[in-house]
Amino acid sequence: MCNDYRLEVEIASIMEDFDDLEINIETPEGAPDDNPRADIRMTDTAPIVRAVERPQGNYRAVGELVNRRWSWPGKKGPVYNLRSEGFGGKAPDLSINRCLVLCDGFYEFTDPAVPRPKDKRLDKWLFEMRDHRWFCMAGIWQHDPKVGEAFSLLTMDAGNDIKPYHHRQIIPLTRDQWADWLDPDVPAADVLQYLPAGMLEVEQVYPAPSPEQATLPL
Repeated sequence: MCNDYRLEVEIASIMEDFDDLEINIETPEGAPDDNPRADIRMTDTAPIVRAVERPQGNYRAVGELVNRRWSWPGKKGPVYNLRSEGFGGKAPDLSINRCLVLCDGFYEFTDPAVPRPKDKRLDKWLFEMRDHRWFCMAGIWQHDPKVGEAFSLLTMDAGNDIKPYHHRQIIPLTRDQWADWLDPDVPAADVLQYLPAGMLEVEQVYPAPSPEQATLPL
């Protein structure tokens, strides 16, 4: 499951892209500083755009760009991924507290294709979205009495691009879905869909593969 992602695109460029999509982004706490990171991990603080319930004027949607902690405390550890379909017959309320989690890639990990007796690390795979310099992942946020506001990434059963690496996946959203996810009147099921097969590009980043190695784990 995704417990590591990347964001190296400048915030100013991200703001411009939202404006091009007629999504008004407000910065009630000031614009987050640029902090390019190859790895953002659970409990780290990272930028999200949370939905704002107010008249939208000439905009398709309104959101607030803020920095928040990834994961809130749970009974068995940090809640950094949340099943979109729920667990134990209880589905989460996905009509409130929606947020877009900004990234330009996310990682999955697999057992080493070739045993490395002295290296206990897993193989690391980077997923990027074809034709998207950066993109958003579907998330929700909540207030926790211990850590304050925090967000979690929504997940679903893995689609074709991720099945070879994990049985679950986070939910990447294309540009035309961002405004809908910020609109609480749009049903979550209309937005939380699989991408077309092949839209996620993957490369191995650890260990660095030789040119002869395939892109899929053995």
